[in-house]
Amino acid sequence: MPPRSRIRRFALPPVVLAAFIIILWATFFRTERHIDTVTIGRGNIELTVTALGNLRPRSYVDVGAQASGAIRRIAVQPGDHVQKGQLLVEIDPSIQQAKVDVDQANLAGLKAQLAEQQANRDLAWQQYERQRKMAVDGATRQEDIQTAHAALRVAVASIDNLRAQIDAALSTLKGDQAQLGYTRIYAPMAGTVVTLDAREGQTLNATYQTPTILRIADLSHMTVWTEVSEADIKRVRTGMPVYFTTLSGQTDTGPRRWTGTVRQILPAPPTPAGQDPNTAPPAPTAGTSGKVVLYTVLVDVDNADGALMPQMSAQVFFIVASAENAILAPTPSLQPVNLKQDTYAAKILSGAEVIERKVKIGVHDRLNAQVLSGLSEGDSLVTAIHETHAGAGRFRW
Repeated sequence: MPPRSRIRRFALPPVVLAAFIIILWATFFRTERHIDTVTIGRGNIELTVTALGNLRPRSYVDVGAQASGAIRRIAVQPGDHVQKGQLLVEIDPSIQQAKVDVDQANLAGLKAQLAEQQANRDLAWQQYERQRKMAVDGATRQEDIQTAHAALRVAVASIDNLRAQIDAALSTLKGDQAQLGYTRIYAPMAGTVVTLDAREGQTLNATYQTPTILRIADLSHMTVWTEVSEADIKRVRTGMPVYFTTLSGQTDTGPRRWTGTVRQILPAPPTPAGQDPNTAPPAPTAGTSGKVVLYTVLVDVDNADGALMPQMSAQVFFIVASAENAILAPTPSLQPVNLKQDTYAAKILSGAEVIERKVKIGVHDRLNAQVLSGLSEGDSLVTAIHETHAGAGRFRW
């Protein structure tokens, strides 16, 4: 019989097998934890309400014409600086001067009639006195005395009537002289001519309404007319600090900031053109969304260097709260515990250990929060914890 073949089996020692399993686990299946942190530091933080607005002069006046006629001369141009009382416009005074001449002639005629009636009164008084003396001696009739007395009273009444007419004529003369004075228009305030809406030779009709000729404004003090949404208007208050930027205020270090304060919050939103301010706006119908209601807020600002001009657009920031050189922490890394008390939970990395702390915050926005207690400058705040397998990324299928 042939010899039987022997099958030799190969077996790994237990120690070697255990080491192989440990190496395989450490290489491919071991879980690693990665902790992302940010170092707590200091900085400035502001809580603001943002809005858009435009600039207007705080003090201005529209200069109009109170006399009708053709413009003879315009003594200023847009951009000119004028002083109070400076001549601006001359209107042809021919019609007004003619009225004054007629009034003066009528007044002179009435004064002449008054002198005549005063002479008649003196004569009537003398005749009446003569009749009274004759009546003592019985040399005249009672009827003649009554006639003389009536003539005296008529003369006195005529004088009173003429004096009333003279007062009326004087009033008319003063009014027409005032109209004549309106043909020369003077500056009611010092400032800059910002608009000119008339031309030399243009005929003005001031009978029914006052036509506007030009506008004078004091550009050293401006007002930002800002529109704030109804969702934010409750956080805006009179006297609060404000800063804003304009498109023309760019500098090498960034946009220039102008600062001011809230002077007034208008209690009602602006009335749309063509709508009666005494009627309520129509309610939105079902299935449609109504427009956001905007309220006007006035912000005063100094403009000593003249960099701000009327009608410039402005992006306005109302400072609700602020803190300088405060300890700041990223808001997304804080977990709310009690929002009414501004209490949050935070995790910090101390050595290799993650510790949870209770944090009290102050001024905060969506990015950062002012830390009042619970964290210190230099702490490593945990922002995220990731767990991955050691072999992740080694092989790709």
